[in-house]
Amino acid sequence: MIRNLRVSSGSKEILRGISLTIKQGEIHALMGPNGSGKSTLALALAGHPRYKSTSGKILLDGKNITNLAPDKKAKLGLFLAMQHPVVVPGVSVTNFLRTSTRSLKKNIPNEEFVQAAKTKMKELKIDQSFAARSVNDGFSGGEKKKMEVLQLSVLTPKYAVLDEVDSGLDVDALKLVAKSIKKSSGPEVGILLITHYQRILKHIRPDCVHVMVDGQIVQSGGYKLAEKVEKKGYAEIKNG
Repeated sequence: MIRNLRVSSGSKEILRGISLTIKQGEIHALMGPNGSGKSTLALALAGHPRYKSTSGKILLDGKNITNLAPDKKAKLGLFLAMQHPVVVPGVSVTNFLRTSTRSLKKNIPNEEFVQAAKTKMKELKIDQSFAARSVNDGFSGGEKKKMEVLQLSVLTPKYAVLDEVDSGLDVDALKLVAKSIKKSSGPEVGILLITHYQRILKHIRPDCVHVMVDGQIVQSGGYKLAEKVEKKGYAEIKNG
């Protein structure tokens, strides 16, 4: 999926040769301290114009999508749940989800779509009144993160990058979000879950854990690596 990717913002190189392979049906966790480049990777994968690839490739099902526009990447099956979800005044949650679904060429009947959206909202314990509200307008931090996961479960992309979807969630909401992510992950959806902490990983048990420090992946392993990070911290991981 990612081959020796280097990314800069302005004159500063942030990512220094990232390589990752994520298959559909797999969940990979990316951990790291603040400023390590995790969110830069997420935005670069999605096609944010501020973060330019200077070398390397981003591949989706063998197709080089490195320099494609964000909408074209989305139509090919790449989804990003943002660390800081944006407010979209005047656009209801239902209309946003319906328009997004149709733009991805998923022409399901309206009644079927509405019922599916209601079911997903119920699973995440999102009040049905939110369907008529503007996207993220006046939502709490936790409600915004639930909305990102709702989009994931409704749109069912091929690959999803989830940037700190656990931030702002209380214990009960964290369990609901983790359950929804696991349900959405496969066998046809591959997920890269970006987080600082082990707490959401306890509920998800990812297939692989990677640790990023200073724009590089310094260690990869199984779930025990997440436990090691929690116990010893990032500095010790970096130093071996």
